[in-house]
Amino acid sequence: MNIAVIGSGIVGSCTAAWLMRDGHRVTFFDPLAPGEACSFGNAGSLSPSACLPVGMPGMWKKAPKWLLDPLGPLTVRWDYAPQVLPWLLRMLRHSSREEVTRIATALRGLLAPIFDCYDPLLQQAGAGHLVRKTGCLYVYSSRETAAQWAWGMQLRRSLGVALRDIEQDELEHLEPDLKGRFRFGVLAPENGSTLDPSKLVKAIHQSCIDGGAASVRARVVRLHRQGAAVNSIETDDGARHAVEGVVVAGGAWSGELARQLGLSIPLETQRGYHVTVRSSNLRLRHTVMASEHNLMVNPMEMGLRLAGTVEFAGLRPPPNYARADALLRQGRMLFPHLDTSEVTRWMGHRPCLPDSLPVVGRAPRHENVWLAFGHGHMGMCMGAATGREIAHLVAGRQPEVDLAPFSPLRFGQP
Repeated sequence: MNIAVIGSGIVGSCTAAWLMRDGHRVTFFDPLAPGEACSFGNAGSLSPSACLPVGMPGMWKKAPKWLLDPLGPLTVRWDYAPQVLPWLLRMLRHSSREEVTRIATALRGLLAPIFDCYDPLLQQAGAGHLVRKTGCLYVYSSRETAAQWAWGMQLRRSLGVALRDIEQDELEHLEPDLKGRFRFGVLAPENGSTLDPSKLVKAIHQSCIDGGAASVRARVVRLHRQGAAVNSIETDDGARHAVEGVVVAGGAWSGELARQLGLSIPLETQRGYHVTVRSSNLRLRHTVMASEHNLMVNPMEMGLRLAGTVEFAGLRPPPNYARADALLRQGRMLFPHLDTSEVTRWMGHRPCLPDSLPVVGRAPRHENVWLAFGHGHMGMCMGAATGREIAHLVAGRQPEVDLAPFSPLRFGQP
């Protein structure tokens, strides 16, 4: 089958790679080069443990304070507030303990096979060196402080996530540069990370090109149907391309195409920021999640990446790099000796849905269109598993993951 894959980020590239393993012909459609949008600035974590949604129990108590702080962990630009407020209220409705347990169970299904799904793609791409399995440390100023996150950690454990409590002595032995700043931790030994998210995407994408895939550097603006099938797509340069199948994996730009398919999917963009410090005077062996600071720190090939902030402002406004600078200030507080003389800043659009679950499945009433978007900040973690499951659906095979929670119909009938 000749399949158009709309999007060349991590989800689109992994999906194409899995489709090509089944013998399908693939053409990528994306106005950007692979690995240059949201995937470029990913924090790089490959975390089977990261199954908790954005909306957690008790979040409604913290949200007003966060929203009033323009540099806080979650903020909304005031001119965008009327548009996003219904979406935020919907997210809070998914933050009860019952809903969080349901959502985490579903997310765990896509996260548990991270490395099983990546391994064949990395082998094909010769990119195994870009992934390491060194674990993740969740760190806290004290055991008492960690108790605030105990319910979520216990939920993770109940879903089969391997976690081990780490006292101060062992924590400082594992990560000497954390000495004096954190006195308790939880180790997720099965977690991993990538040395460079953009390189990882480019390598998988290039392996597809080397295997015969084509690439069109243009944005898809229209899907043309004949009966229950899409038989051609139109790009922003006016060209029409005949297709036998379509995968919509365009990240935050997938909403308009979903609407053309008759779907009303509440897709938003979490504008994520990072700062990367090109420093060699700090040696971390693990990905570190400083929960009290909403900060993820990941040592990468190009330096130390600090991420962990969300802004709702839509797709069009320019970045507010003061948010990246706030991450840098947090990094300086945690690591006073960190050399910050050379840094880079980034903002990207994470495609997110109010229940923190992506859309993964066939488009209703369309026999040859499949949807794979809305992964939020977890695209790098769930991209390979999503690709495998889409390939199963295209081939008519039984999925290995229960995809019912990810159905596009959960937001209503078309």
